[in-house]
Amino acid sequence: MKTDLLKFEREYLEKGYKTIAGCDEAGRGPLAGPVSCAAVIMPLDNIHPDIDDSKKLSPKKRGVLYDYIIKNALAYSVVFIGNEVIDGINIYQAAKRGMETALATLKIRPDVALIDAMKGLKADCPTVPIIHGDALSYSIAAASIVAKVERDRLMAEYAKQYPQYGFEKHMGYPTPAHYKSLAEFGACPLHRRSFLKNPGGGESGGEQLRIEKQEFKSEN
Repeated sequence: MKTDLLKFEREYLEKGYKTIAGCDEAGRGPLAGPVSCAAVIMPLDNIHPDIDDSKKLSPKKRGVLYDYIIKNALAYSVVFIGNEVIDGINIYQAAKRGMETALATLKIRPDVALIDAMKGLKADCPTVPIIHGDALSYSIAAASIVAKVERDRLMAEYAKQYPQYGFEKHMGYPTPAHYKSLAEFGACPLHRRSFLKNPGGGESGGEQLRIEKQEFKSEN
């Protein structure tokens, strides 16, 4: 049986919150490219039954649902935090900053934001971290799809610039093929140097925020 993805939304609607945002990220684990953070406010009176954790969906299905979300969302924002920032402040802080920026740049201010796992976000509304939230909340699941599709499409574009790495196949994740290309060609400007030294971690250092892309949608 599919998880009731409206459990948390109903809980906060019953508490009097009317506008609920979901927030998630994609790309914390790759060796190259940005982390993608998305905030989405979905209408809750007409839900799409197939929206779910992006990791449970095929690329084709994610694409279909992405188009639906972008068309029907009351508001959404997508922020990419580049590899230079990740190397400077570490991936956790980069993802946190990206989520904060995504929430801050929504055209509609939410009454509450449901967040996939991340604690302590600075926002203009209460934030509720939910462990495995992308599998438990409709709003977070929608954000997970947007973040994932946006990042995958960006990496496919980067693959045209750096075809030797096969970014369109592994999206920068640490696969055998990616390590093989790194051994042959070395790192490119998109690679996270701190991850190549210490996979999965970051180093402290200079701080520079780079938002490569933001998209917004407001109520008509």
